Amino acid sequence: MDAVLKTVGKKLERKSQDELVRPSRAEAEAAVRTLLAWTGDDPDREGLLDTPKRVVKAYEQLFGGYFEDPKAHLERTFEDVGGYQDIVMVRGIPFHSHCEHHMLPFIGTAHIAYYPAEGVVGLSKLARVVDIFSKRLQTQENLTAQIASAIDDELAPRGLAVMMEAEHQCMTMRGVQKPGVSTITTQFTGVFQDEPAEQAKFMSLVRGTGL
Repeated sequence: MDAVLKTVGKKLERKSQDELVRPSRAEAEAAVRTLLAWTGDDPDREGLLDTPKRVVKAYEQLFGGYFEDPKAHLERTFEDVGGYQDIVMVRGIPFHSHCEHHMLPFIGTAHIAYYPAEGVVGLSKLARVVDIFSKRLQTQENLTAQIASAIDDELAPRGLAVMMEAEHQCMTMRGVQKPGVSTITTQFTGVFQDEPAEQAKFMSLVRGTGL
């Protein structure tokens, strides 16, 4: 175990201040074998022989957001919207992410609304931004802020509202063990930040009681 950790530790040396050297796939699989043994199970038994490969393959999907640029999905906007300047909302975007403290999932929905400035972005692009940032180790607070910042920087809307609701498995499976508890985070810019009535409008739309 010590030999594996030393090898991985060397691989994590920084090339520069902001860049890490990524361990090889074989080293990642070896790390999974180490964890399996640490739990008290036998990594060489039939049911676990291919588990390291499966876990690493799953991690490629679960944490694929590190290798995508969310802003690339926001570059193209559409200005031919018939003069529409009111609120645009995408409600109930499902997402799943992983807590950076325990690497356990938190699962929920995101709600995004904005007032267009010069154009609108494809609705699916907002969902893609949520997916990309979600597929990284996160806290819900940071996840909410990252989504809002990326959209606000690229679209420069007159106002942006982001709300995320999630249940955290680090609260339900371990520690306090309280299932059914949801965490809500919000981020507002522009008119949503400056005008309480706009925040109220957003909240009513999220709850399905507006308009």
